[in-house]
Amino acid sequence: MKKILTTLVVGAMLATAASADFSRVEMGVGAWQQTPNGQITYADSGDSFADKSLEEEQSEGYVWMLIKHPIPIVPNLRLEYVSAVNEGKYIVETGTPIGTIPSGSLSELEMTQIDIIPYYNILDNTGWMTVDVGIDIKVIDIEYSANGVDILEELDTDISSIVIPLGYLRARVEIPGTNLGVEADVKYVSYDSDTISDIRVKADYTLDFIPVVQPAIEIGYRVQTFDVEDSGLKIDTEYKGVYAGLMVRF
Repeated sequence: MKKILTTLVVGAMLATAASADFSRVEMGVGAWQQTPNGQITYADSGDSFADKSLEEEQSEGYVWMLIKHPIPIVPNLRLEYVSAVNEGKYIVETGTPIGTIPSGSLSELEMTQIDIIPYYNILDNTGWMTVDVGIDIKVIDIEYSANGVDILEELDTDISSIVIPLGYLRARVEIPGTNLGVEADVKYVSYDSDTISDIRVKADYTLDFIPVVQPAIEIGYRVQTFDVEDSGLKIDTEYKGVYAGLMVRF
């Protein structure tokens, strides 16, 4: 939570420095009902293991903030937080177990993500349509353990903390004569043997009975994929499912 608040405060300060006259601020919070699948594998120096997802559904919270200002040459800012959790079963295939982890132990992989997205409006509610293009600076903290053992520490890998830029594209349509909006956004990067993607589609409904602060509800579907490798450790997982939350617009 401390990281979330720090990121949101820093983002707000950056936007304030760019312009004290915001044209719009939006914030949202909710829960993502994600179903993970995939596996984690390791092979090095004769030792190898495979960790297959149990595909058990998890509910994880998310937070986001969007800050838009009227200065054309300065990018707008979007901040996001979410965590992806995967429970699996650690199976030794060859060699010796990692640390004191017996084969067959239950494991947990958690990827905490903070996205810092500077973006530009290509279309800004033009003909009821908005298109944003930008760069997503995704900060991922990875924790992976089984039987009380930190596997990443045992393997001495740098994969526990990743900062990687992704391309960002968002399209939104306001349905004429209603308070309903439909949008989709894509974050994607593929480099060498690593690929990360994050795709969402959603609908939201704005409650306009308050003139200045407009609350809204949102519901959508999200799919994240991670295919990354370092020092013999390969994480190839997918998280998908419905999300829903509350929004507020200023």
